Amino acid sequence: MAVVSAIMQSSVEEKIRSGMVTIVGPPNVGKSTLVNALLGQKISIVSAKPQTTRNRILGIVSGPDHQIVFIDTPGLHTSSALLNQEMIRLAAETLTEVDVIVFMVDAAAPRPAQDKIARDYLTGTTIPTILLINKVDKVDKARLLPVIAAYEKLHDFTAIIPISALRNDGCDRLLSTLVDLLPLGPRYYPDDIPTDASERFIVEEIVREKVFKLTGQEIPYSTAVVVESFKENEKKGIVTIHATIIIEKKSQKGIVIGKGGAKLKQIGEAARGDIEELLGCRVLLKLWVKIKKNWTKDPRMLKELGF
Repeated sequence: MAVVSAIMQSSVEEKIRSGMVTIVGPPNVGKSTLVNALLGQKISIVSAKPQTTRNRILGIVSGPDHQIVFIDTPGLHTSSALLNQEMIRLAAETLTEVDVIVFMVDAAAPRPAQDKIARDYLTGTTIPTILLINKVDKVDKARLLPVIAAYEKLHDFTAIIPISALRNDGCDRLLSTLVDLLPLGPRYYPDDIPTDASERFIVEEIVREKVFKLTGQEIPYSTAVVVESFKENEKKGIVTIHATIIIEKKSQKGIVIGKGGAKLKQIGEAARGDIEELLGCRVLLKLWVKIKKNWTKDPRMLKELGF
């Protein structure tokens, strides 16, 4: 189903600057960090490891005269793995469904690979496209001018904006540029809704983020998280969550659980803090680890997990 068809239109006939903006680019350039910065809260998980984002996540920024629906996408890259191909498809599909494309690159990363992705995915598009050069706080400003000049020759960008998403530097300029580019339209969501993602989905993502951060290189890419139950006790002011961490191999199960359950406990404690901040109440988080052999290569399992 196209992203646009997933939007529930407001019955209010108000006309403002509104529309959909996809944030695309190579892996690990800071797309999720940018979405969190624009919303002023965390809805997308962040990790130093590439391919952290697996699904399209909507972040909604509302103002008196605008509403921007941002799509945070998996990184564009080349891969023969079925899971990665699904991630790439999810990201690439958004390029034809939106009002504005934001293509994001890393100022500190080598340019050839990023240039190739820009050529592969932006060639032929007629949709207004903004180039964001992120992580400018990590490079000398003198180095930015030749980078900007090179990208001006690569594609006819509507605007080129240097930013530091981590420091929230340049985000205001991005928002004002986007508002000018968006068409007149309705408010698609109430002003106080920052995302269309369910609390269950965000909890799953938070747990997966902690697995990324607290385990070795092999584990994160073989991991999925499913919330099995989500029960709220209003009298006690506590939410009890049961979640399963899915991995592919028996050897990985021992790594995630750790000696005497120490690693799983560490993952749970780290996740619980973020979940309590999200829900605004105490949380009892219970985690289990289950083996689903070669789930990343199984089309049926990928479908069950939302791909």
